[in-house]
Amino acid sequence: RIVLPDNGRLRKDWQEASTFYSGNRTQTTKYTWFPFLLQNLFEQFHRLSNLYCFFMVVLNLLPQVEVFHREITMLPLVVVLLPSMIKDVIEDYRKYQYDRTINFTKTRVFDK
Repeated sequence: RIVLPDNGRLRKDWQEASTFYSGNRTQTTKYTWFPFLLQNLFEQFHRLSNLYCFFMVVLNLLPQVEVFHREITMLPLVVVLLPSMIKDVIEDYRKYQYDRTINFTKTRVFDK
């Protein structure tokens, strides 16, 4: 945040800062709608257990090493990832709704 006094001497600095920070809205959401799946999967696979399950799924795709059916091997990974993904969607949507109500509330501006 940049705060500049309104005394006329810093008018050029104020104009540069106001064009760089043009919006004054609150945004606390973590994801956007388009790349949500990729970002969420990237965060989920930072956990070692999810990475291990993914490794087992990939390993089971090879016919020489296949122990179970492919669908059964994917089940633990889906059971862990899907509820977490749904929780993140709901949480982010609630943040979006709250940001929207905050950004569209009427405010009072006190001037000299």
